[in-house]
Amino acid sequence: VPFEGEFDGPESETIGAGNNKSFSLTIMNIEVGDFSAEVTEEFTITGTLVARGSVPQPIPDSREGLGQLQIPTIHSLRATLSEPVGPMNSGSEMTLTLEVKNLGNVVDRVGSTEISDNCPLLTTDDGLASLTTKDIPIGGQIQGSLTITASQSHPQRNCDIEVTISSNGATNSGGSEISESNVRVSVEPPPTNQEAPEGPNDNGEIIEEVVSSNLSFVGILPILSVILLASMNKKR
Repeated sequence: VPFEGEFDGPESETIGAGNNKSFSLTIMNIEVGDFSAEVTEEFTITGTLVARGSVPQPIPDSREGLGQLQIPTIHSLRATLSEPVGPMNSGSEMTLTLEVKNLGNVVDRVGSTEISDNCPLLTTDDGLASLTTKDIPIGGQIQGSLTITASQSHPQRNCDIEVTISSNGATNSGGSEISESNVRVSVEPPPTNQEAPEGPNDNGEIIEEVVSSNLSFVGILPILSVILLASMNKKR
């Protein structure tokens, strides 16, 4: 059986004199993705005449028929959008990575990209447009960057971002093959910068305090006069 597959069909048929009869043979369980598109392999069907009427055929008469099995073309792209590392603030931007893998059996590329979200104050750039210019080999993958920006007035909210891509090969063949991936991004208000006042010993510095009083200043001359008077009284 071609391509390591299996078959299902009748093992014997009885055909009346002068008649023709058709029967079906099913070939199955072939891993189509393991083979390149449009590859062909031949198979042989052998029919053996074992009896004419009720009389066994002493020498079996065999006839062969040749057939050809072709692997179909499969276009299959899988898009995976990276998860955000954390929330973003209003007035900031965040970059996500979109990975596209070719699960088909033919070289393909991204035909189109579509980005949608449910937050009106969130905008996205066209960074994924570069994916439409790159061929993706069988089993290979490519990456693109998507930058999202939250406006300064964006409220606190969870935003769902969805990216949809299409297969260029499928579109050119008259078909349609799309893949979607989505993530949730949390937008939070910008942080407020509030610094606590420093204590007297926060920096290990000695703070000199000046204490003022509303009492009148006593000069040095009255003090000396008192001392001299005390000395004179002692001598007397």
